[in-house]
Amino acid sequence: MYEKLLVAVDHSKISERVLAAARDLALLSHGEVWVLHLRELEAMPRAGIVPSESTGEAQASVDAAVAELSQAGIKAHGEVRNTLFGHPGREIVDEAKALDAGVIVMGSRGRGDMAGLVLGSTAHKVIHLADRPVLVVR
Repeated sequence: MYEKLLVAVDHSKISERVLAAARDLALLSHGEVWVLHLRELEAMPRAGIVPSESTGEAQASVDAAVAELSQAGIKAHGEVRNTLFGHPGREIVDEAKALDAGVIVMGSRGRGDMAGLVLGSTAHKVIHLADRPVLVVR
């Protein structure tokens, strides 16, 4: 089914369900999982580039996800990468292409249509940019 899965995680409560869905898919298909966490950096005129979280927090989250998948018998890899605020959708799609992942697994915070339209939705952007299946977990 899917030999390679790209799983995008953040610090939301949804990430637990995203990881569970990816684990189940990987077990069914005997696939390998890449866990990606993007640290969004905000450019502020006088303060410069301001990270949304520390590198340590982000790495700990990815390490925990990789450990959970490994304990389930899945070959897993993790990566934390920086991106500018508003650009994670493109980064996720580009990473899936680079890995030749069969599917992208990610969460949606469940904003309504209007909030998603105004604030933007990473899941929405990935769905529209991706050239492969995207499993959105809510």
